[in-house]
Amino acid sequence: MAVRTRREFLQIAGVGGVVFASGLLGGCSTPGRPAGAQDDFYFVQLSDTHWGYQGPANPEATVELPRAVELVNALPRAPDFVVFTGDLTHTTDDDQERRRRMAQFREHLGRLRVRTVRLMAGEHDASLDRGAAFQEFFGPLRYSFDHKGVHFVVLDNVSHPKGILGDAQIDWLSSDLKAQPAGAPIVVFTHRPLFDLKADWDWTTADGSRAIDVLHAYPHVTVFYGHIHQEHHHRTDHIEHHAARSLVFPLPAPGSQPNRTPVPWDPSHPGRGLGLRDVDADPRLPSYRLREVPLAQEA
Repeated sequence: MAVRTRREFLQIAGVGGVVFASGLLGGCSTPGRPAGAQDDFYFVQLSDTHWGYQGPANPEATVELPRAVELVNALPRAPDFVVFTGDLTHTTDDDQERRRRMAQFREHLGRLRVRTVRLMAGEHDASLDRGAAFQEFFGPLRYSFDHKGVHFVVLDNVSHPKGILGDAQIDWLSSDLKAQPAGAPIVVFTHRPLFDLKADWDWTTADGSRAIDVLHAYPHVTVFYGHIHQEHHHRTDHIEHHAARSLVFPLPAPGSQPNRTPVPWDPSHPGRGLGLRDVDADPRLPSYRLREVPLAQEA
């Protein structure tokens, strides 16, 4: 993604947009290509849309997902894919309403002019029915795919009643990665953080350290997640973990207040706490440089 394209995107997103952008620049050679040949690509990450939410944290919640779709469609260069890192819908005990919200979310996805969309569940989508409705509408809870020399893994740490990955998924992850070369660039998408950010706020995965142990054997691993509705960066040895802001409302910094209640809505700055993220890969190494860019409303 050229600097010119990135600047054009920031200009678009600055007009009230709430989309996260993740860019991948080179650093990853496709097997079989000549040495030094690189496939430049970028993807857009959206997280925590909470479709169906109604409340004071964002009285304009119904416009945020359609607005994000418009912004992605307006990009001067279409991303290779769009990924949603969980909580597509807002939780409800009503099974029919849960499916209605998922159907509406799917309708909005149909307006995206991007060939490939990757989805994963959050606890709002999957915790009450072990992901049954999510799988009916959107497909598997865990999977992997390869794109231009990068191996991507989607993990499910939300459908189990205890919010864990579980033995079967840890075994699946280990088996999946065994097919990758030792130096392969690996990107992991997950909803909850794999490390213990703040366990009493449910900002953790009880057995996440087991996944980190599996990933630790690979020198180039980056984890992108959602759930905490804010920018956050963490490192477990050489593995970097980066949280995405939400598309609907921000949450407070971990431990900054007694409860994890949303940051109060400010009608004079409706985009505060909602922003975009620009991620570059070093052309010489399969690594990533992140830049969080505030929206115009935050100025």
